[in-house]
Order: sequence, then structure tokens, then C-alpha cells
Amino acid sequence: MRFWVPATILIALSSPARADLRITRDHGGYVEEYKAKYQRIRARGERVIIDGICNSACTLVFGIVPMNKICVTPRASLGFHQAYYDKAFTFGIKVTSNEGTSDLMSYYPQPVKAWISRNGGLTTEMKKITNGRDLWQIVDPCPEEFF
Repeated sequence: MRFWVPATILIALSSPARADLRITRDHGGYVEEYKAKYQRIRARGERVIIDGICNSACTLVFGIVPMNKICVTPRASLGFHQAYYDKAFTFGIKVTSNEGTSDLMSYYPQPVKAWISRNGGLTTEMKKITNGRDLWQIVDPCPEEFF
């Protein structure tokens, strides 16, 4: 029996070198999965390069990975909203979670909390930050070699 393994996995398995996580199109997901993922990245000392969309649970990176290990390219954008229960279990209705939202906020560093506060707090609607001064008050731009 033959198994197909993507080349990127083979490279990762054969290379002892540390890898960077490049976020290009991450719309979020289950908070607990992101917490575990970012804790592993922090433990390995890896860098995170945000090079596109990082929305919802993806933004937990700012509360788990050290800020000096995170940077953004000009293509980066962040999106924040209230936590909500999986719509599969709520018949397609978005039911917000005050406890989940409070948990999210407890992870964010002060610059993220300040931006959220200046922009009306977390709501059910996605609030976005794109490249520029507001984003750079939260996280440093990447060196050009990361573009």
C-alpha cells in the first residue's frame, strides 16, 4: 500500500532546524486548539510571521507566543470578535459566550486590549486592523527578508 506524504511534511521530518509559522489565511477555529498550538510554538522558540489574515482564535498568538517572536508583513490583517459557541451545536445561530470572550481577553497583552477598547470593545461583528500605525502599536513589522 502506498501513502502520499506532502513534500513539506517530509522536509519538516528530515530537518532538525527550527521552523517559523507563517500565517497567511487563518480565519480561526476552536480556542482550545489554538492555545495548544501556540503553546507548542512558544515551547520550541519558533517565530510567527503574520503575512495575511489572522482572525478570531488565530489572534491568541499575541497572548501566548512572546511578542519578540511575532512580526507582521504589509499583507497582515487581524480580526477580533466576541467568542461564540460552535454553530453546529446551536442550529446555525451564533450564540455568544461571555465566559469565552472573557477568556480571550485575559490572554491579550495590553496593546491589543487597548486597541479593542478604543474600537468599541468586542462585539459579534469582526473588527479588523490592517497594516499601519494601529497594527504596529501592537506588533513590530517584519524585517524585509520575511516578505
